[in-house]
Amino acid sequence: MHIELTEMLRCPEAHREEMLVLSTGEVRDRMVRSGLLGCPVCHREYPIARGVVNFRSSYERVPKSAYVPPSPLPSADANDLQALLELSGPGGYVVLIGSAARQAARLAELMQGVHFVGVNAPPELEERPILSLLVASEKVPLRSAVARGVVVGADLATSPWLVEAHRVLLRGRRFVVENEEPELPIGLLKLASERGLWVGEKR
Repeated sequence: MHIELTEMLRCPEAHREEMLVLSTGEVRDRMVRSGLLGCPVCHREYPIARGVVNFRSSYERVPKSAYVPPSPLPSADANDLQALLELSGPGGYVVLIGSAARQAARLAELMQGVHFVGVNAPPELEERPILSLLVASEKVPLRSAVARGVVVGADLATSPWLVEAHRVLLRGRRFVVENEEPELPIGLLKLASERGLWVGEKR
Protein backbone atom coordinates (compact mmCIF):
# COMPACT_ATOMS: atom_id res chain seq x y z
CA MET A 1 0.00 0.00 0.00
CA HIS A 2 1.32 3.42 -0.91
CA ILE A 3 1.88 5.33 2.30
CA GLU A 4 0.07 8.44 1.02
CA LEU A 5 -3.11 6.40 0.47
CA THR A 6 -3.54 6.32 4.26
CA GLU A 7 -5.22 9.73 4.10
CA MET A 8 -7.90 8.35 1.77
CA LEU A 9 -8.77 5.21 3.72
CA ARG A 10 -11.66 4.75 6.14
CA CYS A 11 -12.87 2.05 8.47
CA PRO A 12 -15.62 -0.04 6.81
CA GLU A 13 -17.70 -0.12 10.00
CA ALA A 14 -20.95 1.91 10.09
CA HIS A 15 -19.81 5.13 11.74
CA ARG A 16 -18.50 8.56 10.74
CA GLU A 17 -15.55 8.72 8.39
CA GLU A 18 -12.31 9.37 10.21
CA MET A 19 -8.69 9.15 9.07
CA LEU A 20 -7.06 5.87 10.08
CA VAL A 21 -3.86 5.71 12.10
CA LEU A 22 -0.96 3.87 10.45
CA SER A 23 1.69 1.94 12.36
CA THR A 24 4.34 0.84 9.88
CA GLY A 25 6.47 -2.25 9.93
CA GLU A 26 8.38 -2.69 6.67
CA VAL A 27 8.35 0.17 4.14
CA ARG A 28 10.02 0.04 0.72
CA ASP A 29 10.05 3.03 -1.62
CA ARG A 30 7.01 4.57 0.13
CA MET A 31 5.10 1.28 -0.17
CA VAL A 32 4.03 -0.18 3.19
CA ARG A 33 4.75 -3.90 3.07
CA SER A 34 3.70 -4.68 6.64
CA GLY A 35 2.05 -2.80 9.44
CA LEU A 36 -1.29 -2.05 11.05
CA LEU A 37 -4.11 0.44 10.46
CA GLY A 38 -6.23 1.46 13.43
CA CYS A 39 -9.61 3.19 13.57
CA PRO A 40 -9.82 6.02 16.15
CA VAL A 41 -13.62 5.71 16.27
CA CYS A 42 -14.32 2.00 16.87
CA HIS A 43 -10.73 0.92 17.60
CA ARG A 44 -10.78 -1.86 15.01
CA GLU A 45 -7.39 -2.82 13.62
CA TYR A 46 -6.57 -3.92 10.09
CA PRO A 47 -3.30 -5.71 9.23
CA ILE A 48 -1.05 -5.05 6.26
CA ALA A 49 0.81 -8.12 5.03
CA ARG A 50 2.88 -8.43 1.85
CA GLY A 51 1.62 -4.96 0.93
CA VAL A 52 -2.08 -5.91 1.03
CA VAL A 53 -4.43 -4.28 3.56
CA ASN A 54 -7.03 -6.69 4.94
CA PHE A 55 -10.25 -4.90 5.94
CA ARG A 56 -12.20 -8.10 6.41
CA SER A 57 -13.33 -9.29 9.83
CA SER A 58 -10.78 -11.42 11.64
CA TYR A 59 -12.99 -14.50 11.25
CA GLU A 60 -13.21 -14.10 7.49
CA ARG A 61 -10.57 -15.85 5.48
CA VAL A 62 -8.82 -14.07 2.65
CA PRO A 63 -8.97 -16.39 -0.37
CA LYS A 64 -5.45 -17.15 -1.53
CA SER A 65 -6.10 -19.52 -4.39
CA ALA A 66 -9.52 -18.45 -5.65
CA TYR A 67 -9.62 -18.32 -9.43
CA VAL A 68 -10.95 -15.14 -10.99
CA PRO A 69 -11.61 -15.71 -14.70
CA PRO A 70 -10.39 -13.14 -17.20
CA SER A 71 -12.90 -10.58 -18.38
CA PRO A 72 -15.16 -12.09 -21.04
CA LEU A 73 -15.36 -8.63 -22.58
CA PRO A 74 -12.67 -8.07 -25.20
CA SER A 75 -13.60 -4.38 -25.35
CA ALA A 76 -12.42 -3.83 -21.78
CA ASP A 77 -8.76 -3.24 -22.56
CA ALA A 78 -6.52 -0.50 -21.26
CA ASN A 79 -6.81 1.79 -24.27
CA ASP A 80 -10.61 1.72 -24.14
CA LEU A 81 -10.67 2.26 -20.39
CA GLN A 82 -8.32 5.21 -20.60
CA ALA A 83 -10.55 6.88 -23.18
CA LEU A 84 -13.73 6.10 -21.24
CA LEU A 85 -12.34 7.42 -17.95
CA GLU A 86 -11.47 10.68 -19.74
CA LEU A 87 -8.70 11.66 -17.35
CA SER A 88 -6.31 14.45 -18.21
CA GLY A 89 -3.22 15.19 -16.19
CA PRO A 90 -1.47 13.26 -13.41
CA GLY A 91 -2.42 12.92 -9.78
CA GLY A 92 -5.23 11.37 -7.79
CA TYR A 93 -6.62 7.87 -7.58
CA VAL A 94 -8.49 5.48 -9.87
CA VAL A 95 -10.29 2.61 -8.14
CA LEU A 96 -10.33 -0.80 -9.88
CA ILE A 97 -12.75 -3.27 -8.31
CA GLY A 98 -12.44 -7.02 -8.79
CA SER A 99 -11.02 -8.30 -12.08
CA ALA A 100 -10.67 -4.72 -13.38
CA ALA A 101 -7.47 -4.48 -11.29
CA ARG A 102 -5.73 -6.57 -13.94
CA GLN A 103 -5.68 -3.44 -16.11
CA ALA A 104 -3.63 -1.39 -13.63
CA ALA A 105 -0.18 -1.94 -15.15
CA ARG A 106 -1.31 -1.13 -18.69
CA LEU A 107 -3.38 1.85 -17.57
CA ALA A 108 -0.38 3.19 -15.64
CA GLU A 109 1.63 3.30 -18.86
CA LEU A 110 -1.09 5.44 -20.46
CA MET A 111 -1.97 7.54 -17.41
CA GLN A 112 1.31 8.41 -15.75
CA GLY A 113 1.17 10.03 -12.34
CA VAL A 114 -2.15 8.40 -11.39
CA HIS A 115 -2.19 5.87 -8.55
CA PHE A 116 -4.47 2.84 -8.81
CA VAL A 117 -6.30 1.18 -5.94
CA GLY A 118 -7.29 -2.45 -6.46
CA VAL A 119 -10.13 -3.69 -4.27
CA ASN A 120 -10.51 -7.49 -4.07
CA ALA A 121 -8.15 -7.90 -6.99
CA PRO A 122 -7.43 -11.32 -8.51
CA PRO A 123 -5.06 -13.30 -6.25
CA GLU A 124 -2.18 -13.39 -8.72
CA LEU A 125 -1.73 -9.61 -8.55
CA GLU A 126 0.85 -8.08 -6.23
CA GLU A 127 1.18 -4.52 -5.00
CA ARG A 128 3.56 -2.27 -6.91
CA PRO A 129 4.45 1.44 -6.85
CA ILE A 130 1.48 2.28 -9.07
CA LEU A 131 -0.98 -0.12 -7.41
CA SER A 132 -2.21 -0.45 -3.82
CA LEU A 133 -4.24 -3.54 -2.92
CA LEU A 134 -7.12 -3.70 -0.43
CA VAL A 135 -9.27 -6.68 0.58
CA ALA A 136 -12.76 -5.92 1.87
CA SER A 137 -16.29 -7.27 2.31
CA GLU A 138 -18.80 -5.42 0.12
CA LYS A 139 -17.62 -2.00 1.26
CA VAL A 140 -14.82 -0.05 -0.39
CA PRO A 141 -12.61 1.13 2.51
CA LEU A 142 -12.08 4.59 1.06
CA ARG A 143 -13.54 7.92 2.09
CA SER A 144 -16.44 9.31 0.06
CA ALA A 145 -15.73 11.26 -3.13
CA VAL A 146 -11.98 10.68 -3.44
CA ALA A 147 -11.60 8.79 -6.75
CA ARG A 148 -11.02 10.42 -10.15
CA GLY A 149 -12.43 7.33 -11.82
CA VAL A 150 -13.87 3.90 -11.01
CA VAL A 151 -13.91 0.65 -13.01
CA VAL A 152 -15.96 -2.30 -11.70
CA GLY A 153 -14.97 -5.71 -13.06
CA ALA A 154 -17.52 -8.18 -14.38
CA ASP A 155 -16.95 -10.49 -11.40
CA LEU A 156 -18.11 -7.86 -8.86
CA ALA A 157 -20.65 -5.89 -10.91
CA THR A 158 -23.32 -6.45 -8.26
CA SER A 159 -25.45 -3.96 -6.36
CA PRO A 160 -23.40 -3.58 -3.13
CA TRP A 161 -20.15 -2.94 -5.00
CA LEU A 162 -21.79 -0.60 -7.50
CA VAL A 163 -23.26 1.48 -4.69
CA GLU A 164 -19.87 1.68 -3.03
CA ALA A 165 -18.13 2.55 -6.30
CA HIS A 166 -20.59 5.43 -6.73
CA ARG A 167 -19.92 6.65 -3.17
CA VAL A 168 -16.14 6.92 -3.56
CA LEU A 169 -16.28 8.62 -6.97
CA LEU A 170 -15.91 12.38 -7.29
CA ARG A 171 -18.83 14.27 -8.81
CA GLY A 172 -18.48 14.76 -12.55
CA ARG A 173 -16.13 11.80 -12.94
CA ARG A 174 -16.51 8.62 -14.98
CA PHE A 175 -17.97 5.30 -13.80
CA VAL A 176 -17.26 2.21 -15.93
CA VAL A 177 -18.80 -1.24 -15.42
CA GLU A 178 -17.97 -4.44 -17.31
CA ASN A 179 -21.66 -5.16 -17.73
CA GLU A 180 -24.01 -3.52 -20.23
CA GLU A 181 -27.07 -3.72 -17.95
CA PRO A 182 -25.91 -3.34 -14.34
CA GLU A 183 -28.29 -2.57 -11.46
CA LEU A 184 -26.97 0.90 -10.80
CA PRO A 185 -27.51 3.31 -7.91
CA ILE A 186 -29.23 6.63 -8.55
CA GLY A 187 -27.11 9.67 -9.30
CA LEU A 188 -25.42 8.42 -12.46
CA LEU A 189 -25.84 9.90 -15.93
CA LYS A 190 -25.61 7.20 -18.59
CA LEU A 191 -23.24 8.08 -21.41
CA ALA A 192 -22.96 4.79 -23.31
CA SER A 193 -23.64 1.07 -23.11
CA GLU A 194 -22.11 -1.13 -25.76
CA ARG A 195 -19.56 -3.89 -26.39
CA GLY A 196 -19.98 -5.22 -22.86
CA LEU A 197 -19.38 -1.94 -21.04
CA TRP A 198 -21.62 0.57 -19.27
CA VAL A 199 -20.22 4.08 -18.94
CA GLY A 200 -21.67 6.89 -16.88
CA GLU A 201 -20.86 10.04 -14.98
CA LYS A 202 -21.59 10.91 -11.37
CA ARG A 203 -24.01 13.83 -11.12
